[in-house]
Amino acid sequence: MAALQAMHSERELARSRRQVVVWGSAFAMAAASWCAAHAQTTMRATQAVRVTPIVEALQNPWGLAFLPDGRALVTERSGRLRLVTPRGEAANVAGVPPVWARGQGGLLDVCLHPSFAINQTLFLSYAGQNAEGTATRIARARLSDGRLIDVTPIFEAGPRIANNFHFGSRLAFGRDGKLYATTGERFSWRDEAQNLGDLRGKIVRLNDDGSIPSDNPFVGQPNIRPEIFSYGHRNPQGLAVHPQTGALWSHEHGPRGGDEVNILRAGANYGWPKATHGIDYSGAIISEHKSLPGMVDPLFVWVPSIAPSGMAFYTGDAMPAWRGSLFIGALAAQLLVRLQLDGERVVQEERLLQRQVGRIRDVRQGPDGRLYLLTDASDGALLRIDPA
Repeated sequence: MAALQAMHSERELARSRRQVVVWGSAFAMAAASWCAAHAQTTMRATQAVRVTPIVEALQNPWGLAFLPDGRALVTERSGRLRLVTPRGEAANVAGVPPVWARGQGGLLDVCLHPSFAINQTLFLSYAGQNAEGTATRIARARLSDGRLIDVTPIFEAGPRIANNFHFGSRLAFGRDGKLYATTGERFSWRDEAQNLGDLRGKIVRLNDDGSIPSDNPFVGQPNIRPEIFSYGHRNPQGLAVHPQTGALWSHEHGPRGGDEVNILRAGANYGWPKATHGIDYSGAIISEHKSLPGMVDPLFVWVPSIAPSGMAFYTGDAMPAWRGSLFIGALAAQLLVRLQLDGERVVQEERLLQRQVGRIRDVRQGPDGRLYLLTDASDGALLRIDPA
């Protein structure tokens, strides 16, 4: 938390070394290509907040899931799974499958089975490696006495390739009881995300044992992977179920510009790389098109990129002004975004904690109705957001 502490005087730190009062700052909607079509309204700060560290000295934490008893599981990209109590005590969980912890790879998301209270079953996404290269994998396991047992790999987003980028890897159970998972396109301009015979750049839909649901949109079609739910994605690192409609919402990284928020539809094509609001890191044009027939336009776009990661709808009572909002962490921009919604439309954006807590990798609502954040650093932290 050195970056956070540096923003306060020694006198302030003496008064409170563990809590910092920060105020949300309001910014205009920033989707450059939509400026002419959408009113540029600013949002006044809606809630003063206090940031409370729960656990510090985490090694690049990535995913967060709360257990029914109030404890939490936190993944660290290095391959360590931590079990954290509400008091901030953290213990290692044994039995994690081997992971490829290089570049953006490692132990990534964690997700509980909808019947976890009964079956103690959870799911891990991670980068796996062999002589052919690396790929996003998912394993199923049970938590028993502080260790994982019955660890079983159930999915791999092949083919494996020789790089360590864009694994996607967010996990969520839909209201239909199916497991949804994101896969990255593995850092390529080519058409892997458009290729329905390839699992890169997709959202997949699985039964809880890794088998394929019979009602998936492409089941039975020749030369198409039946796991696919939607395609044309770049590197989705946010996935959440809307609390009222049950629809799955996701977000994904663009290159330079073009980060997107999307509502997922079965069998839909989300455009990458045929249609994008971004350009390559070199400045080269990836596509002349921001929209194309037969492809779903994003609900919201960031230009320039914020590098979104983690995603949660807020339904709690601790911050009533935030209820119904969508929260998204940002890595490059180092902030927490609040999107105010009107149905399936973003009406305003509020930017919170900008440059105050570091790179935000995940955001979740806890069982206490408060938001929790993971910061991505070698000395990362689990933070709680409280009303000031």
